Amino acid sequence: MTKYDLAAIWENHCRYEFEKPDVDAAMETMVDDPYVNHIPTMTGGVGYDQVKRFYRDHLIGLAPADFHLTPISRTIGTDTLVDEMVGSFTHTCEIDWMLPGIPPTGRRVEVAVVAIVKFREDKVVHEHIYWDQASVLVQIGKLDPTGLPVTGVDAARKVLSKNLPSNGLMPNWFPSEP
Repeated sequence: MTKYDLAAIWENHCRYEFEKPDVDAAMETMVDDPYVNHIPTMTGGVGYDQVKRFYRDHLIGLAPADFHLTPISRTIGTDTLVDEMVGSFTHTCEIDWMLPGIPPTGRRVEVAVVAIVKFREDKVVHEHIYWDQASVLVQIGKLDPTGLPVTGVDAARKVLSKNLPSNGLMPNWFPSEP
């Protein structure tokens, strides 16, 4: 195991992104050549200047007022941390990094999110952030799920509760019951 508390480093970094917005403090938690990639929208940056610009102009301090991350599970290795979370917010402002170019809809969103974070000693090297973009688009009314194998809020709620029904999108599920 690492001699660094990767969970504490990551939580501190996230605190500066969302709870106590501070671009410089967030950058202090990172290496000199960080990389941030929000996979569904390919937003983020490569290198100190791009990441700082991304944080300053498009992420930190710009989230909806009710933005919240609910932790689900965490896996920590020697130099990598993986967080599974549910993000929730009301789409009251433009969210460049998640919904670039889409004006606020006022709709509530709950979405499953996974962060894969790499460390070099006590600093964040990169963040790979994944979320269910189809679910987000359904929830804000930009994607009609009719006839598509996608859901809206149910996807995030299934992460929060294993007891919700599975296989509802599979037309052959019910006929396969013995």
